[in-house]
Amino acid sequence: MGSRSRQSIFQGRLIGAKIRAASAREAAKQAIRAADHAEAEAWSIRMEGYGGPAQPAPSIGQCLNGGLGWLEVECNRCKTRASLPLDAIRRSRDTPLWKLEASLKCRACRKGRHAPPVHMIKLTEKREITPYLWVHPDEEDR
Repeated sequence: MGSRSRQSIFQGRLIGAKIRAASAREAAKQAIRAADHAEAEAWSIRMEGYGGPAQPAPSIGQCLNGGLGWLEVECNRCKTRASLPLDAIRRSRDTPLWKLEASLKCRACRKGRHAPPVHMIKLTEKREITPYLWVHPDEEDR
């Protein structure tokens, strides 16, 4: 009987190790997605049930990764509610949600340069409210 080549000896072990690594990476991605969803959901429950505190808050990226891509807000003056898509907000994905509250304004209530603040209500997986125009600071008429 001849000896087996080095390649044939290690080939099976190498293929097995690559398969296990790919499987472990996929499991890690799913675990991170589940953790992001749980953290975003906990923040959403805190906001909807108790009205806050808004801090600490998950980042925009964590919410999107966790599947909660819509932020429901309410104008403090006219009480109009809107669902905003988080993927359309022009901020870094590392931005915590609480930092968005000051920059969102209701167009219907805007008087010149002053617009009333909004209150964040909750996160949702899909839009639950008919779209309504909200002002982002980068879009304000100058």
